Amino acid sequence: MSFKSFRLLGFFALTFSLALASDGSPLQDFCVANPNNQVLVNGASCKDPKQVQAGDFLFTGLHLPGNTSNPAGSKATLVTAAQLPGLNTLGVSMVRIDYAPWGINPPHTHPRASEILTVLEGTLEVGFVTSNPDNRLITKVLNKGDVFVFPVGLIHFQRNTGNGYAVAIAAFNSQNPGVITIANAVFGSKPDISIDILTKAFQADKNVISQFQAKF
Repeated sequence: MSFKSFRLLGFFALTFSLALASDGSPLQDFCVANPNNQVLVNGASCKDPKQVQAGDFLFTGLHLPGNTSNPAGSKATLVTAAQLPGLNTLGVSMVRIDYAPWGINPPHTHPRASEILTVLEGTLEVGFVTSNPDNRLITKVLNKGDVFVFPVGLIHFQRNTGNGYAVAIAAFNSQNPGVITIANAVFGSKPDISIDILTKAFQADKNVISQFQAKF
């Protein structure tokens, strides 16, 4: 084999290995999550296909308004593989979000998924922040029927800008997108992040940091 052919073969091998680094497609029709199996895998283990029923692919409840009587004034009703076992390995999930007047879905990230959101009722101010070093805020006011996308991993938020209730439905390209609410994670970690670290990071007085930690 010539050196040129050897290099070409190496290039194709590298390309093939990089292609395999992405999420693979399901290897069977479905893999309904089995909550009774204690085996730990990347996702849930599969229920015996012969035991699968139509109810494993059904979730009811997204027609019900969420309880927004909380400090944020919003409620997310998740439909992930944890709530709908039939989603396991399929790489999709969704959520209904209810917003009280001027309620917010606080700044947060989804570490494993991008999000596409549709406004069903009301008016929402939405936005996300690009990564370092720019940290540019991309924001828009959405009305009923509008659709907005939040790229994977970026901090984003929504706020109801009206005097009535608002409702949105969002979809994710992951069966378990995960959520990291920024304030909760920074000020409510267990155990606490050192006050010295947070004081320097936020350029704030130690008493202010202590007050935030007490709240979360």
